[in-house]
This record gives sequence, structure tokens and C-alpha cells, in this order.
Amino acid sequence: MIVGTAGHIDHGKTTLVRTLTGVDTDRLKEEKARGISIELGYAYTPLSNGDVLGYIDVPGHEKLIHTMAAGASGIDLALLVIAADDGVMPQTREHLAIVQRLGVPRAAVALTKADRADAARLAAVEQEVAALLADTVYAEAPRFALDGTDAEHPGVVALRAYLHDTAMQLPARHEAGLFRLAVDRVFTLAGHGTVVTGTVFNGRVQVGDTMRLAPVGLPVRIRSIHAQQRASEVGVAGQRCALNLAGIDKDAIRRGDWIMDAALLPPTPVTRLDVALEVASTVSPDADIRLAHWTPVHVHLGATHRTANVVLLDRETLAPGRSDQRDSRDGTALAQLVFTAPVCAQAGDRLILRNAQATQTIGGGTVLGNIAPERHRRTPARLEWLRAIEAMLAGAGLAPLLMQAPYGIAHARLVRLTGLPPEVWDVPADALSFGHAGHEQCLILAPNLLALRRKILDTMAAFHTRLPDEPGLNAGSLRRLAFAGTTVPDALWSALLEALLADGELERHGGWLRLPTHEIVLTAAERTLADRLLPRVLAGGFDPPWVRDHATALNVPESDVRTLLRKLARQGAIHQVVRDLFYADATIDTLAAQVATLVHAHTRVEAVHFRDAVGLGRKRAIQILEFFDRAGYTRRVGNGRMLRPDSEWSNPKEGTRIR
Repeated sequence: MIVGTAGHIDHGKTTLVRTLTGVDTDRLKEEKARGISIELGYAYTPLSNGDVLGYIDVPGHEKLIHTMAAGASGIDLALLVIAADDGVMPQTREHLAIVQRLGVPRAAVALTKADRADAARLAAVEQEVAALLADTVYAEAPRFALDGTDAEHPGVVALRAYLHDTAMQLPARHEAGLFRLAVDRVFTLAGHGTVVTGTVFNGRVQVGDTMRLAPVGLPVRIRSIHAQQRASEVGVAGQRCALNLAGIDKDAIRRGDWIMDAALLPPTPVTRLDVALEVASTVSPDADIRLAHWTPVHVHLGATHRTANVVLLDRETLAPGRSDQRDSRDGTALAQLVFTAPVCAQAGDRLILRNAQATQTIGGGTVLGNIAPERHRRTPARLEWLRAIEAMLAGAGLAPLLMQAPYGIAHARLVRLTGLPPEVWDVPADALSFGHAGHEQCLILAPNLLALRRKILDTMAAFHTRLPDEPGLNAGSLRRLAFAGTTVPDALWSALLEALLADGELERHGGWLRLPTHEIVLTAAERTLADRLLPRVLAGGFDPPWVRDHATALNVPESDVRTLLRKLARQGAIHQVVRDLFYADATIDTLAAQVATLVHAHTRVEAVHFRDAVGLGRKRAIQILEFFDRAGYTRRVGNGRMLRPDSEWSNPKEGTRIR
């Protein structure tokens, strides 16, 4: 368990920690000279069950709230220190508000300097504290009147016993998440190199593991670990850990950075977070607290301190006590924080807001989206997505999220959002992991996957109805028609297409996709003429005869030859490259393979490369390349061609369909 102090300056926080542990947490010369805490202090004491109880002592000065917030993140119990002679003071209220908004689950109250107060004064302070805590989650927190300088004082003995008992009864934090440590101190140690300390928010780490320094993304190797001030092979969630890092210099790390599992690192630096905000006037009752669009704020998240601007998503202004449009709560809203520098977070992380001058705590919030869009952030669909994350954080599992994701959610995105690996996700029974070989899997509800398949098949059927004599659609055109105005992830599209082809619900003929039921029927006379024409087209190879040449050789009217060849092209048996010039399907396959070979060799294929490879003239080479452009196999980029990522060219195993 980690205990964090809280309270007004000069109320005896550091003295009490020293009395409880025997450790003076003021380690700086300036702290000792001035008699006040300036930096975070740390102390540890052994428990009777072999565990270690850790303390984080925070400064109480109003100008050091940013340091206090860094120390309070991740603690298990807030030790609220209130001097009996002063009673509740401004930083008492502000520190209490901070630990509450950071989600610290439990608290205890130490009434220090009780030896200086008579019974009447102690009773008055007790009432003051009761009123302070009445509307908080700490209303039932135990209170101990004591002399913080006397280790044998009954109040100190009772407080020590309470903290030790609570620590030994506290269940271990869940270690299923991926590792994250919030760096609150960095230094070098002679003979060891760079060391960072901080609270482990999630997961576990072992000596020898390679992690990432975030947000910059640099790799770091864990050379050794001290957990709760003891040498250890592992560090786990809920512990204070010192990590000796290999491969990085001290100057590359600062307070507010994170050491985390590589799977949690976003693909690009994050400067926007979607959050659920709450503002309250309880910290400074006389203050006029109001948030509007682009209000500047200071944000404390983990050990990070950043400046940001607020973008309210579901209202225009936010003030304490106003009726919320989303539900019955007061002073809450969905918002986006736009930061001036990259940040790291995952859904469920708690944060503190202070005003632009950093003189007043105005509220707090919970991170919902850790990769937030810059555009369309206030759309109904986006707001429903954020409410689904709220439901997930409230214990509803992934079902609310998947209901808002018609195209599914990539596994990597879910890992970064939740901080959990796939094997521990709370997945609904009708969810499927679906993906294409070589691409990342996504999680999607079975009804949503079925709807996507149906959309593709309905689009194909509508095309056949509208243009019955056309052979079908290339993959790119089918994707654009089926999902116009939306963005289907490449991996999902490839997997859908592969599944429909494997299940026989779509067929591929050359570069065309079509339904298996789609047929272009030939008459008996046409079948007879086709039997004479097709061998001639195939025998022509890369330079087949023109329509007039077929007509002359077979003594058939040119118009009949042209009509039949176009019909065969719509069947997919042959391909019309230009007017009156048709290539066999097998020949086009060979030419397509040659294009792919040239693209892989030169990044893009130019007409001169293709001309030399196939031994044709420049004009014919360009005609064939333009045919591949129209078919959706290639796209022109400058003077060259590149393969379209969503297109393939292959022969159907059953051969061409001629009737």
C-alpha cells in the first residue's frame, strides 16, 4: 500500500511521516534550511507480514500544487493532516479536492498538534472536519488526534496500527494490465547510470524487459528494480519502484514521462484527449468558475503537468451547479483537451484541472479517448462513442463500445485504450475476432459483420441488375460503391473480400468481381463462333488480331465478331484493351504479373520498362497499362504506375463460363 499525505503547509505532514517511519523525507538543503517541503519525499516501513508500507510526503505550499498532484496520483490512501490549532485551511480543501478527483479510494485524518489544543478546541476542529468530509467519499474516514512529534503518543500508535492493518488487508492490485509507471523523479547513481522512480499504475515488469519511454517512444531496458525500497526481480501495480535503465541518458527523461509497454505507445504523438469533466466550487466557494470553448487550463495527469485548452463537446459553457444535458449530474460535461505538448493516457485515468494562472483547482475528470479526433469531434456518433467508453469504465465490458463500432475495433486500438491484452478483455458472446492474413485482427459484433457482408453482396446485385451485360466490378470500385462516405479499414475490407470469395458468395474473374449467379448467356450460333474465335485470341499472345482481322480470317461480318467479343469480355473470358482489340484472359494474367514484377523492382512501372519487358511498341504498351488503370489494378502516379492496395488479379479455378 502507498500512503500519500495531504494538507496545508506547516500542519506537520513531514514531521508525522518521520515519527511513523523514522525517515526524514526532506532531503534537500533548501528544505532543511527553510523548514518546508519543496519536493516529493519518500519513506518506507516494514510490515509484520513481510510487505512494505510506502509513504509519499507532498509539499503543502499553494505554489507547489503541481508537485502535490504528481505525488497523489496512484496512492491507495490519503492521510489528510490538519493542525488542531489552525483547523481547516485553504490547502486542506484543495488537497482534499485533488485526492478525491484523482479517485483515491480511502482516507484517514490526522489531527496534529493536539497537545496544544484543549478539549473544546479539539471538539470544534472535529466538527469542522466532519463538515468538510460530509459530502465526500471520505465521510466515514477514521480520525486520530495526536502529537506528531511523539512516536509513543496514543494517537500516533493508533494511526500506525490502523495504517499497518489496512495495508496488510488491502488486496493486491490487478496485474493483468500492461505495464505503466509514472515517472516522478529521475537521477543518476554512481556505477549504475540512469534511475527513474514512480508509482506503477498497471501491470508488471521484470529485470531484462525492454519498455518504452513515453511519449517520445525511446526503447529502455530494465537493468535492475527496487520495489518498495527493496531489490526485486519484478515490479507490480501499486508499488513504488525505482528502475535502473540501460540505453538512455538522464537528460532524455523528465518528471511526467512514462515507462510503459510498447503495445501501449500510440502510433503518433497524442496532443488531444477526450474526457469527462467535472467542475466544482467547493474548493474556493467564492470563485467564479466557468469553462467555455478554448478556456486555457493547467492539467495534472499521473505525474504529468501540461497546459491545454478545453473544447466542450456537448454544451457551450460549463459551470458548477448547472443542469447537465447528458444526465442528472451537475457541473459535468464531455470535453476534449487540446494540449501544447504530447501526453500519454488510457481510458479511466484521472486528471486535475487548475485555472490558467495555476492558482486554483477548478475540477477534475476522467480520460475517455486517448486518441481523439481534431474534426467531427462533436458529432452524435462521436458523443455516443464516448458515452460507450463511460459505460465500459463503469463495468459494462466491451459490449457498449462494439455496439458503436459498425466496422469493428482494431485489437491494437483496444489495447491502447484499455491498457489490457486481448486475453483478459470482457468480450460479449456475439463478438468475433476477424481479420485478413498478414493484417491486424479486429473485434466486431457478429451482427455487424453480417451486415457488412450483406452490404457488399447487395451492392454487387444492384450493379448486375443495372448493367446485366457488364462482367462485374473491380475490388476498388465495389468498395467505393458499397461504403460511400465511410472509411472501412483496409484490413477489414481485405478480410471481408477474402471470406466472401472463400465462401463462394463472390467470384473473381480476372480483375472483376461478380456474384456466382451472374451469367451472360450465349446463343447456339454465338457459342459456335466463340469456339472459333477464342483460340485465335489466345494464340495471338501479347499482340492478338484486331476485330477486322478475325472477321476476314473467319469470313464473318465484322459487326458480328465485334458484338460477340464484347459479350465474351463481359463474361470475363477475354478483355477489351482498346476498341476492337481483345486479349485472352490468360494473356492478361501474364501481363498483370509482369506489371507486378516491374513495380516491385522499380517501386513504380513506367511505359518504357513495360515496353521493353513485353517486346511491344510504346503505343501498345501504354494501351495495356491504361487498361489496367481502368480495371482498378494500377493507378497512374506521374509518368508511372503503382499497384492499388485493394486490387488483385487472378484466374478462377473453374475456368471461364460460356453457355
